[in-house]
Amino acid sequence: MASHLKFIPEPKTAAIVGCPFSGGQPRLGVDQGPIHLVKAGLIGQLEALGWKVNFDGHHQFEEISAANDPPIGILKNPRLVSRVTQSVAQAVGAHAAKGELPLTLGGDHSLAMGTISGTFSKYPDACVIWIDAHADINTAESTGSGNIHGMPVSFLLGIGSKFEEFSWVKPVLSPERLVYIGLRDVDVGEKQILRDNKIKAFSMHEVDKYGIGKVVEMALDHVNPNRDRPIHLSFDVDALDPSVAPSTGTPVRGGLTFREGHYICETIYETGLLVAMDLMEVNPSLADEASVQQTVAVGCSLLRSALGETLL
Repeated sequence: MASHLKFIPEPKTAAIVGCPFSGGQPRLGVDQGPIHLVKAGLIGQLEALGWKVNFDGHHQFEEISAANDPPIGILKNPRLVSRVTQSVAQAVGAHAAKGELPLTLGGDHSLAMGTISGTFSKYPDACVIWIDAHADINTAESTGSGNIHGMPVSFLLGIGSKFEEFSWVKPVLSPERLVYIGLRDVDVGEKQILRDNKIKAFSMHEVDKYGIGKVVEMALDHVNPNRDRPIHLSFDVDALDPSVAPSTGTPVRGGLTFREGHYICETIYETGLLVAMDLMEVNPSLADEASVQQTVAVGCSLLRSALGETLL
């Protein structure tokens, strides 16, 4: 099956960037997500879709010590998160530079600071489609918890306080190049940030009102009106309803159905513009075995849909 991907040359290669990392939030286990996804047979599944798959093991972050990492203001584990996300940015950027499509398996969503930085190093005119129950756009001023997995977007936009430890993160993302789908648990401070920066967001209210087909079309019209910009898709499994993907750290009822989540991935593949994808926050330690298997299977299925699997 010939690829119709505009930016990924033949033979099309997906590079799996496994990031067993949980330092951006307090709950253990999310670092096991990537390991479970690969063990579930993801590589063979992608090869069956005609992709070459480049996977040389999960990134090891042990040498990045967090022992001596006191909070900076309210930010927790700041040095660890900065160093890990910077190394992820370099890995993703290197794969993108070679014409590969990086698939980053998380880990917590603070990793997107790295993945999106890496994508933009190769595709400075890219846009970001962020699928999540949460906006992850808190600043040091607005965060209640100090957990950096709720903050990566503010760093990428360059809003909020600046920290020497994160000086490597450049404001590569502009508000009009970002769109959210699936929001339903947004902090008061984040709502204000979204309004102040005129960031387009489709909450579950819009999904209910218009249907997922119309929402994805409107989202693409906003960030990619001429359908010519590279797309970075950052997908947090907690965008899905907990009945679909129970094994995640911050589940919120009333999320996307199985089909709505897949429709997003299928439609983005159809544009031919996908250049990178993150699948974040699969946490195999937070549920019974059946729920874990279900969540991991859904994760693999979303990745396959984004890389060209169709129903017919």
